Amino acid sequence: MSLAAITRATLAKDLRLEWRSKDAINSMLFFALLVVVVFSFSFDPNAEESRQIAGGLVWVAFLFAAVVALNQTWARELRNQVLDAFRVAPAPANSLFLAKALGNFVFVCVLEALMTPLFVVFYKLRALGPAWQLIPVAVLGTWALVVNGTFFAAMSIRTRRREIMLPLLLFPISIPAILAMVNATTAILTGELSAWFWFVLLATYDVVFTIACLLLFETVLHAE
Repeated sequence: MSLAAITRATLAKDLRLEWRSKDAINSMLFFALLVVVVFSFSFDPNAEESRQIAGGLVWVAFLFAAVVALNQTWARELRNQVLDAFRVAPAPANSLFLAKALGNFVFVCVLEALMTPLFVVFYKLRALGPAWQLIPVAVLGTWALVVNGTFFAAMSIRTRRREIMLPLLLFPISIPAILAMVNATTAILTGELSAWFWFVLLATYDVVFTIACLLLFETVLHAE
């Protein structure tokens, strides 16, 4: 089977399992909703202040919520030695990584689609810049989080403290992407500056780390 066929089959399996269990989606929704409610009670900004801080609040909430799902990415594959079976299979290792990354991308996008209206209502947000630019920021930013998160989750899966290890690995290396996401979102909401520089930075970050993860994943998969 080709890489695309194996990726498609593995992705369909992960989506089907998540549809039945809803473990990742429910965990992320609960965490993100908790963040929204806590922040809304912590301060009551006016419209201008909301546009200045919303980018940071939104992406911090999505980042921490995504870690909840990323920690479960490979846990299913440890059951019944599924991951060990994939190691000895003739299938390319990259197909497994791509399927997991795409699955996480879908889960986080669903979270963002459900939580964004709540952010808009709670913080009375209205974009003064071109609102359509928030879509590419969300796509590029979400992929930046999940591609590295999926890779580092695979690295930490066999450690005893993988719930702690993943954030320790993921957060520092995601700082450039987080800065770009927050600044791009703030620029669009306030309409004061152009967000194109941050688009380019995010796109470059995605390309570099996607290639790096694809090249290194086979080594991670076969490591003990």
